[in-house]
Amino acid sequence: MTPVRYLFDENCNARIVRGIRRRTSKVEVITVQEAGLGSVDDSTILAHAAERGLIVVSHDARTMVAHATAKLVVISPMTGLIVIPQAYPIGQAIEDLLLIAEVSTGEEWHGQIVFLPL
Repeated sequence: MTPVRYLFDENCNARIVRGIRRRTSKVEVITVQEAGLGSVDDSTILAHAAERGLIVVSHDARTMVAHATAKLVVISPMTGLIVIPQAYPIGQAIEDLLLIAEVSTGEEWHGQIVFLPL
């Protein structure tokens, strides 16, 4: 059983990342910039996440979902994608992501594409 660990896409609101980090040190949160993946394509981000067991968090409902779906079609590893709508309240996004990390395991998210709110 592995814990939920997040990789935040480049376009994700940095206030969500900071909010999670302020609330707890128990949830691993990495940004694509910290992972050395700034300006790479979505497929590369998803592949990096799959290799490291990270769930991708993004605001990009259009291209990121398309790339994640393509990975699932060819049965390529995809450790999960959580899409947060741009208009979704930041505080609620932080709460939702913390709750997900608290009540689930990383394995439960394999192959899942989920939009907040749940």
